[in-house]
Amino acid sequence: MTQVSRTLRIAALTLATGLTLAACGADGEDTTADPGNGATPAPAPADAPTIVVGSKDFTENILLGQMLVIALEEAGIDVEDRTNLGGTVVNRDALLADQINVYPEYNGTGWTVHLGQEDPSFDRQELYDLVADKDLADNGIRWVGLSPLNNTYGFASSPAATAANGGEAFTFQTMADYLEANPDAVACMESEFPDRPDGLILWEEHTGFEIPQEQQVILETGVVYTETGNDNCDFGEVFTTDGRIDGLGLSLVVDPGVMILYNLSFTFRDEVLEASDPQLVTIAEAIVAGLDNETMVALNFEVDINGREYDDVAREYLETIGLA
Repeated sequence: MTQVSRTLRIAALTLATGLTLAACGADGEDTTADPGNGATPAPAPADAPTIVVGSKDFTENILLGQMLVIALEEAGIDVEDRTNLGGTVVNRDALLADQINVYPEYNGTGWTVHLGQEDPSFDRQELYDLVADKDLADNGIRWVGLSPLNNTYGFASSPAATAANGGEAFTFQTMADYLEANPDAVACMESEFPDRPDGLILWEEHTGFEIPQEQQVILETGVVYTETGNDNCDFGEVFTTDGRIDGLGLSLVVDPGVMILYNLSFTFRDEVLEASDPQLVTIAEAIVAGLDNETMVALNFEVDINGREYDDVAREYLETIGLA
């Protein structure tokens, strides 16, 4: 059995147990709808809309979008695949403009970027509740499901930099000390990270060190990983659930709790949910419920390192949780 298969089977067992318990009342009575006992699921509205699914343009988000597309198709719900649509702003603008109906988003991004708020909670459920309530009230956007995974921003050190650190993982502070002591060392980042309110500024405030412009290299997201793996970047900005961290021999820099939470949900236009098949919410919740960091790293690894297709990896996960 491969590591990814083992990881998915463990995740599926955990999810299945949780769903079984959730379906039981306090006295142990099964409260799920059972056609054999005369109960039937609520029917879909006759004029239920086609669900247009978007996603951002990086592996994890594309996988989540593909999971929803495939699961809805399996459930007999009309769906249009517009995954890999673009970046955060492109997807959010498309959602608000009713060009797509849903895409996967992170609660930290919702709080700081979409809602323009500061000082996010470091409690996963509290942050979700705050974001979900405000986005629904202000924009008619409903957040559905809450993942265990926290795909926050971070840094990873190159193999050479890690070796120079005695093979030990850097912390945010020792990374800052290394950059300050070695003016030829560079930190590679994607274009928006230095300017995001949830990006580099949090690292700099914590360490008290501002990375000089000559030690900053701006690259495309995927190139940051490969160049750090090739020792051309001493440190690279990463998403902490990215499979390329392990696959390219990078070492995650230890975050003492500086970067904000990024738990995953599906963000829907509320009026679309109201007019849609009732299964839609249940399916979206089930997809994210089984996604912890270990599971997501394994799925991302399958695409980024093993070169598998997004839809194949997405379907494999859905099979483990009974949605395909």
